[in-house]
Amino acid sequence: MKQTKWWKNAVVYQIYPRSFQDSNGDGIGDIPGVISRLDYLADLGIDVIWLSPVYESPQDDNGYDISDYYAIYHEFGTMEDMEALIREAEKRGIRIVMDLVANHSSDEHPWFVEARKSKDSKYREYYIWREGEKNQPPNELTSVFSGSAWEWDEGSGAYYLHLYSRKQPDLNWENADMRRDMYQMINWWLDKGIGGFRLDVIDTIGKVPDQMITTNGPKLHEYIQELSRETFQNYDIMTVGETWGANVDNAKLYSNPDGSEFSMIFQFEHICASWSEYGKWKQEKKDFVKLKKIFSRWQKELWGKGWNSLFWNNHDLPRVVSSFGDDGRYRVESAKALATFLHGMQGTPYIYEGEELGMTNISMKDVSQIRDIESLNIYEELRQKGWTHEQLMAAINGAGRDNARTPMQWDDTENAGFTTGTPWIEVNPNYREINAKAELEDENSVLHYYKKLIALRKSEEWKDVFTDGEYVPFMDEDEDVFVYARVLGEKKLYVVGNFHEVERIVVLPEAIKEVLLSNYQETEKNELQVALRPYEAFIAKV
Repeated sequence: MKQTKWWKNAVVYQIYPRSFQDSNGDGIGDIPGVISRLDYLADLGIDVIWLSPVYESPQDDNGYDISDYYAIYHEFGTMEDMEALIREAEKRGIRIVMDLVANHSSDEHPWFVEARKSKDSKYREYYIWREGEKNQPPNELTSVFSGSAWEWDEGSGAYYLHLYSRKQPDLNWENADMRRDMYQMINWWLDKGIGGFRLDVIDTIGKVPDQMITTNGPKLHEYIQELSRETFQNYDIMTVGETWGANVDNAKLYSNPDGSEFSMIFQFEHICASWSEYGKWKQEKKDFVKLKKIFSRWQKELWGKGWNSLFWNNHDLPRVVSSFGDDGRYRVESAKALATFLHGMQGTPYIYEGEELGMTNISMKDVSQIRDIESLNIYEELRQKGWTHEQLMAAINGAGRDNARTPMQWDDTENAGFTTGTPWIEVNPNYREINAKAELEDENSVLHYYKKLIALRKSEEWKDVFTDGEYVPFMDEDEDVFVYARVLGEKKLYVVGNFHEVERIVVLPEAIKEVLLSNYQETEKNELQVALRPYEAFIAKV
C-alpha cells in the first residue's frame, strides 16, 4: 500500500505576523502573539502554519527584504521565541512552514554591503551588476513595484538589478558560492525542526536580464533540483513554490511526485483571469465560466502527475469574500460557499488569517492610510498617467495588498483585540460585527463552517476521496452553478454550489443520498432536481 505524504492530507493556515496578534502593545503583531493563539488554530483543525517572514529586515517590503536569514526581526521577538513557537506548535500537532525569500535580499544584508564596497569582493558576484552610464539603464526591464528594475549605485559606478523594491537587490543564482551559502542557511533552519518552506517568487531565480527574461528562465529547474537535492530531500517536509509564471505543463515539473523539486506550487491563473492591461488595478467583470474551467483544467491535468495548492487568499491578495463573493447581504453564505468549492478539490487547502471569519476588504479614502509599498508606488505612477484620486483609491480598495493586512479581528473590544497600542495599520471598522469571539459563540458562523469542512476532509470515511479521488466536472457552461464530483472506486461525493445571489433549479446527474455539509440550515436534498438558494453550497454522497 502506497504511503500518502502527510502534506496531502494537511490544511495550511497562513499567518502574517505583523497583523495577527500583538503581545506587547507596540501595535505590531509578534511571535509570542502567535504562540498565544495556537489553541485557537488547533481547535480550527489545521496542521501547518505558513509564517510570513520573521527574519531580520529593514521592513521596506514588510519582511520580504531580509538582512539576516539567521536572526529574528526584533519587533517580532527573539530566536528563543521562534524556537518556542516550533515546540509549542509541535505539541498541538502543528508544523511551522517558514517563508523563504531566495530571489533577493535586502540591500542591508552583509553580502550586498560588501558587494557595494568593491568590484573585487567575493560578494560582488552574489548579485547582478551591469556597467553603464548614469540615467541610461542597461535595458527596459521594469520592477514589479513600478519604474526601472535597474538601480544606479553611485559608489561603484554600476547598475544592480532589483525586480522588486530598489532595496531588494536580486541574488545571482549563477554563482555557486551564493547557492552553497543559501543551502547552508536552509539546512540550519530545517535542523531546528521547522516543517518546510514556502519559497517567494521562486520562478524568477533563473532570470536572464540581458534577454529580458524574468520568469521560467532556461536554468530555472536545474537550480531548483539542485536546491532540493542539497536541502529538502533530506527531511520529511512540505515545500511550496510561489510561481506567478506557472502553467499546467511546468507545474508537473515543479510538483513532480518523485520529489525532485517541490511538494506543490502556488499558481495564479484563477486570480489573474480578470486582469487587464493595467494588471489587477483595472479588472474586467469576472467570468465565472472561465473561472470554473481554469480550476477544472488544473484539477484534471495534475491528477496523478503533480499536486495542487488550493487557495483564494494570501497576504498579497484582496479578501475573497469581497472579490469573488458578496461581502454585504450574503457575506456569511458566500464565504462558506467559496470555502466549499475550494476545499472539495484535490490539493492542499490554504486558509489565510481571517478568511475563516469571512473578513472583508477595507475601504480607505486617503493615501495616508495606505501602508503597502506597491499600492503607494502605483498611486504615483497612475496619477501621472491621468487617473483621478477617486479612481486610484477605488482600484487600491479593490485590489491592494493592505486589504489582507488589516489586523486579525479577535473580538469587539478596541482594536479588535489585536493590540492594546496603536496598530501599525488601521483595523477594519466592521470588527465589531465580524470577529472570532462572536463566531465561536455562533454555531452557524463562517468559523464553525470551516471547522466542519476541515473535519469532513479528514474523516476516515472520506479523506481518501478528497486526497486521491478523480475530479469530474459537470455543467461547465452554466454561468451560476458549480458542480463537480470526487470519485474513488465505489465512493462518490458531489460538490454543488450557486456562485451568485440568484435562485436556481439544478438537475443533477445522480440522485443525492445524504447531504454531509451545507452552508444553509434545514437542507434536505435527496432528489435529482435541486433548488439552490443564493450562494447555497453543499457536499453530498450519492
